[in-house]
Amino acid sequence: MDVPFVIRRRLEELGLEQQDLARAARVTDSYISQLLTRKKAPPAPSRTDIYDRMDKFLKLPSGELAKLADLQRKEELKRELGDEPAPLFHEVRELILRKCNPERQKHVRAIFEKHPFGELERLVTQTLLDVVKRVAKDELENDYWLRMVARLSRRSYEEMRVVVLEFLDTDIFHVSAENCVAFLDPLIESWDIDLATFGLEIVLNHSVVPGQAKRFAFVEREGEEPGLQEFLQDPSLSGTATAEEVEFLKQLRFKHKRPTPLYYYRELQNLQDPLHFRSS
Repeated sequence: MDVPFVIRRRLEELGLEQQDLARAARVTDSYISQLLTRKKAPPAPSRTDIYDRMDKFLKLPSGELAKLADLQRKEELKRELGDEPAPLFHEVRELILRKCNPERQKHVRAIFEKHPFGELERLVTQTLLDVVKRVAKDELENDYWLRMVARLSRRSYEEMRVVVLEFLDTDIFHVSAENCVAFLDPLIESWDIDLATFGLEIVLNHSVVPGQAKRFAFVEREGEEPGLQEFLQDPSLSGTATAEEVEFLKQLRFKHKRPTPLYYYRELQNLQDPLHFRSS
């Protein structure tokens, strides 16, 4: 007994159609059809919200479909063990390299090509996926964000929800060119890596990703910018800053410039100006 079987049986018992289930789960009719005909594997319970919606609609005990999906996925994984992981699609690798810091791009490409799907390529790809998945999962219930991204990719709202759910369910061995077009390309502005420490820094596209955090550093950085230290020590400049605003200023990174205390003061003014932010 698997997920498609249980869903089909409950639909028949309740006299309901696949289209009704699709509307309740907020996905497309096509997605439900492919799920029930086993053309798509059940998504991982920890990466989707459709099981709770379907349990409620089909009048099943809460968590029933998620539990069944988890067992089904484990059985399928057992059958696949021993297979060698396939290398990334060419389009996926090219997109990842295109987003790399131009100063590092040639060197990183050489490593990728010398060691296809080696440690460095897996590290970078996995980290990019983790960061973008975090954003997608946080915004899954945000209808405004979903509709905005749907418009950018010329999809319907329901199609976009399916794309998000499938993206959350993908992994480093199955990431597709479509995943790149829908998420990695628009959400990631650039990334850079310190090849000595393997510290990664990722810059997100602030026009698509809400909130203040745009940079993700994966190594600890020693010390603060001298300009920031001077700014924090001068009450006339930093006296009105909240703990959250100071933390934001500390996250700012500069490669070839050294900002002055005045820069941080003006950045603080931007943070405190209500005209620069929408109400949550």
